Amino acid sequence: MTMPESFNLDRLPTPIGTALLVTDADGLLRAMDWEDYESRMQQLLRLHYGAVNLKNGRGPRELRAALTGYFRGDLDRLAAIRWRVAGTPFQQKVWNALPKIPAGTTLSYSALAAKLKMPKAVRAVGHANGSNPISVVVPCHRLIGASGSLVKYGGGLERKRWLLQHEGVQIA
Repeated sequence: MTMPESFNLDRLPTPIGTALLVTDADGLLRAMDWEDYESRMQQLLRLHYGAVNLKNGRGPRELRAALTGYFRGDLDRLAAIRWRVAGTPFQQKVWNALPKIPAGTTLSYSALAAKLKMPKAVRAVGHANGSNPISVVVPCHRLIGASGSLVKYGGGLERKRWLLQHEGVQIA
């Protein structure tokens, strides 16, 4: 029997709630979610890693500083954060494409599917986006509906709206 993965769990106050930061022994971010969505985060961790042992522990100083800087308006700080995710090759492809959407811009699910050279995979892109374990840093909030609507966000639409406006997106 394999040992459960062991990760550190830290909490970081932000303007839109307390962020949960899950890091591994190498200090890489494995998950980020909101305190009020902790059970969903636990579910995603179990899905990706099987049994997980979360112990309270402070996240790396650089990670906390980068996120704090981002929430203070230094949007480029997210690029400095080192992260690793477990997921299917397709999920990995979607999650690795998300940080390439510049802060202050959005992309529709269909535009991302086309960028990935899989124009028919719009729903699959949406599903992968919805199971992204690293909120904010892997910016799933930058994907919107074809009509420009915010559609859904795992952390709640109010947070998605705040994040997009924080990054300079004009929302109708």
